[in-house]
Order: sequence, then C-alpha cells, then structure tokens
Amino acid sequence: MSLSKQTEALIDSLQEEMVDIRRHLHMHPELSHQEVETPAYIAERLEEMGVEVRRGVGGRGVVGTIRGGKPGKTIAFRADFDALPIDDQKDASYKSTVPGIMHACGHDGHTAGLLGFAKAMMAIKDELPGTIVLIHQFGEELSPGGARAMIEDGCLDGVDLVFGAHLQSKMESGKVYLRDGYLQASEDAIKINVFGSGTHGAEPHTGIDPILAASHIMVALQSIVSRNADPLKELVVSIGKFQAGDADNVIPSKAVMEGTIRVFDPELRKLASDRVRSVAENVAAAMGARAEVIVETGYDSLWNHPEAAEIVRTSARPVVGEDNVIDIDPIMPVEDFSYYTQARPGAFFFIGAKMADEALVYPHHHENFDFNEDAMNTTAKVFASIYFNAQQAETDSAE
Repeated sequence: MSLSKQTEALIDSLQEEMVDIRRHLHMHPELSHQEVETPAYIAERLEEMGVEVRRGVGGRGVVGTIRGGKPGKTIAFRADFDALPIDDQKDASYKSTVPGIMHACGHDGHTAGLLGFAKAMMAIKDELPGTIVLIHQFGEELSPGGARAMIEDGCLDGVDLVFGAHLQSKMESGKVYLRDGYLQASEDAIKINVFGSGTHGAEPHTGIDPILAASHIMVALQSIVSRNADPLKELVVSIGKFQAGDADNVIPSKAVMEGTIRVFDPELRKLASDRVRSVAENVAAAMGARAEVIVETGYDSLWNHPEAAEIVRTSARPVVGEDNVIDIDPIMPVEDFSYYTQARPGAFFFIGAKMADEALVYPHHHENFDFNEDAMNTTAKVFASIYFNAQQAETDSAE
C-alpha cells in the first residue's frame, strides 16, 4: 500500500488548518518543561479527531494512537512543541504574544504537521494496516529533555519503528535531507572554575593570577582536537564564556570558563571529557592555581538506522521528487530524538523550509526566525508515505 493521490489530496485540503494550528501555537509559546496550555491544546485537537489520547506522558507529553482496520506494524512519529526564551522581533500578524518567548526553531510547525497527518489518517482509519503512534513531546530544547521521560513512561511500548522530522529554515523548500548513521552530535557542557589568589594589579608577584592560568587552559584545550582525537572523527571543544574580575587594577581570585563538547563517537566523547579535566587541572597546577572542572552530560549523538533511513528515502521521493531527497554530512547541533533511535529502529530527517524571500531567511534560534509553511504539508505527506512503505515492507518480508 503506497501513498495514494487521494491521500495526498486529503493532506492538501488540510493545509489551511495546519497553518491555523501553527500560528495559534506561534502566538502562544511556552518554554521547555513549563508547557501547560500547549499539551492541552494538542490533546483536545486529537480528541476532536477521535484519536485515542494519553495525557501527561513522562510529565507533559501527549501520545495519540490510531488503530487501523487491518493487521500490520506499529509505527511512531514524533513532534516536539516547546519554545525558546527569545523575544519575537519579526513583523508578522502571528508573532508571539508572550514577551521574551517565541517558537524560534519550528516546533510549532512540527506539531501542526503531525496533527495534519493524524487527521488525514483518521479519515481513512479503517483502510489502514497496523497502528500509528503520535508522540507529541515536551522539553526538547532544554536538557534533560522530554524524550527519555516519555520513553520511560511507555510511549514506545509495542512500537516497531520510530520517525521524526525537523523543519530547516536555511534548507531549500520542497527537499528532504538525511543520512545513514550519525546525523547529529552529542553535547556535554563544560564549566571550569580557576582559583588563584587575588592581589593588586601593580603587584602581580604577590598573588596567583587565575586569568592568566585560565587563558593558558583555554589555549591548551585546543590540543584535544588537534593532538588527542583521531583526525578522521569529528570533535569540537569550544569555550563560549569567560568571566573574571571587576576592576582594571585588581587581579581577582577566580576566573570562570564555560563551553561545550560536540562529538559523534561515544569513545571519543569520553576521551574529550577526560582530557578537558586533565588539561585544566594540570595547566592550572603548573601556574600555581587550582582548577575545578564540571562536565554536565547532555544529549547523546543521534544515530539513524540505515534500514529506517532507506524507508525515508523511498517514501520521500514520490512526494518531493527523485532529485530532491539529499544525503548530507552530519551536523553538530544536538537533538534528543537520539533516545528514540536508541530504543527502537528509526530515523530522523530534515524538511527544507526556506522562505521564498531571501530577506526573510534567518537561522534557527534567531529573533526573526520564520519558515515556509508549505513545509508542514511536505512533512505530513512524507510521514504518510513512510507509514505505508513501512507497512508494505512488512508485507514483502512476510511473503
């Protein structure tokens, strides 16, 4: 069973509704782990469609279930719904009504696309093989995220395959992007407190300068990538925050650095974390100072199962065209969809959502962020095509 012209037309007929949903969510954003009205709104929309709904999954998540009229696999699709602490500055009728909070990453579009897909599937429920699980996830933007809590609370129970998509404002609309294997990096947050002994800036010999020690640590940390890591494996160690002192003629007693480790390979991740600690502590000691290193573990790297990624490719080509399904290099931003593909075979992919007007194209997490709303239609169609192709693969293997 493949995606029919009738199903495509049905999804097309829901475009205006998906836009309305997206704009409602965009105007009423809620921060990660603080979502109250958003999950209630999603649950109510699903219940209006006749979807079985479970609320409060993992804390704030919503899971919908559509049981088809024929036997088959259980396929899950995930959309996140949290917003960011950014003030919406774009000139649009649907800009955020909540000061300092906006959907600046497309999660409102993910939710609308999954709801559109759900409504289309409910219209042909009796014809469907298997079961569809709709995972509406909270808290993706802020570790520990919502994925693990929802998985622990059973959102993947009985699921055979899991898929997710992310709209991308700087990728060409009407195209789908993915890869086998590692797609997105893991993240660990670094905090290094360097302790010295404060003194007058005119008498540095009477104290221990933590700024000087921290500066040498920051330079030495770059040796982890250049001298400790396999040059054929991706690794980033970056310091993005450096704070010390309050006056120009005072050497302070403490300097603080914060940064990030981004990597794909789990063994290299551990090596990098260990080396950050060793480098910081030993460089500080060599200069008479003391370093306290805190490494907070963030999301794991996201791995796409090759068989599931191939289902995405096969399914997306009839929707967007043979040449518009593109294999890409892995990227360093993180995503807690990684925990779904650790628990079940699955794949994550990107939907191009670039605005037609170049003047309106901004990166994710920008105060003027927006996206081409046609991408929600593409998302819903690709989800539907994936569902039917995954079921057909089950039939083919059984035969």
